[in-house]
Amino acid sequence: MAADTLLTAVRAHLKLDPGHSVILEPIKRGASGRTIVRLKAEGHPSFIGIHYTLDRKDNRYFLPVARFLKKAKLNVPEVLYDNPGRNIALVEDLGEVDLLSIADQPWEEREPYYRSALEQLDRLFYTRPPKDLELSPAFGAETYEWEQEYFIDNFVETHLGLDGTAMRSDQHLIKLRENLGASHRNLIHRDFQSQNIILHEGNAWIIDFQGLRLGRQEYDLASLIYDPYLNHSEEEHEKLLAIWEDISEERPVPELLRDCAIQRLMQALGAYANILHNQTIDWYAQHIPTGARLLLTQIEGTQYEPSLRPILEKALEDD
Repeated sequence: MAADTLLTAVRAHLKLDPGHSVILEPIKRGASGRTIVRLKAEGHPSFIGIHYTLDRKDNRYFLPVARFLKKAKLNVPEVLYDNPGRNIALVEDLGEVDLLSIADQPWEEREPYYRSALEQLDRLFYTRPPKDLELSPAFGAETYEWEQEYFIDNFVETHLGLDGTAMRSDQHLIKLRENLGASHRNLIHRDFQSQNIILHEGNAWIIDFQGLRLGRQEYDLASLIYDPYLNHSEEEHEKLLAIWEDISEERPVPELLRDCAIQRLMQALGAYANILHNQTIDWYAQHIPTGARLLLTQIEGTQYEPSLRPILEKALEDD
């Protein structure tokens, strides 16, 4: 059904006759409840076709956010055609190369793309949305609480089979979400990781931005620096922070970046476990040990270590 609708859309957009050849290639990316395909009409540039449901509220924000970010001169794909009544859109095809796909290349070849990605993050920091642009709710304490619950439900209890009751009342985790939720004045992507950064024409381009909202910039920064898909070394962490300092002319407060990394890594592990067990997409299982190790590094010597270390060590037992 979604494929037929998207084929109809590309024929309407290009004014093709019914017999014109159009090839549809599925794109398996993430787990947002959307159907995403590459559409290739003979004699025309390719398009990315998106069919979305409204089961996830943030999916309805994609098109208006895309237009807003494009107008603000951020590197995002252009919306070329949309039909809100059928929940479909055609957007610019930026290609298939993302930041994850070059993870094995030498640092010197990756560095310009990291710099470009962080320049986009810095630009986003200074971008102000119009008052009538509807976004996902700002990152407050309740959002961080939802992420912690997501981690406990899916990773601690479902994936590891442990009792997460004590974690739900852990005063340090409660304080973590309250502190992080006390300020949310700037726009953040919300999922600023390697699969959502496409490399196109020598620069980094941002996709999957439907979760755009107000929050702490350090959350996005931690999402990229401590991305389990990329598994950066400590030396690379430092290099990325140096690039960020060069771009923004300041370094994040170490404790704040660490707390954002802890929160983000809990969210990521919850997501991997949820997709693995509830959507049975096995690809995410390989990234759970890396996420657990990164989180162990961040909690070492902190007040979060007593509650989180036994859980993370359990996750690594069979690795």
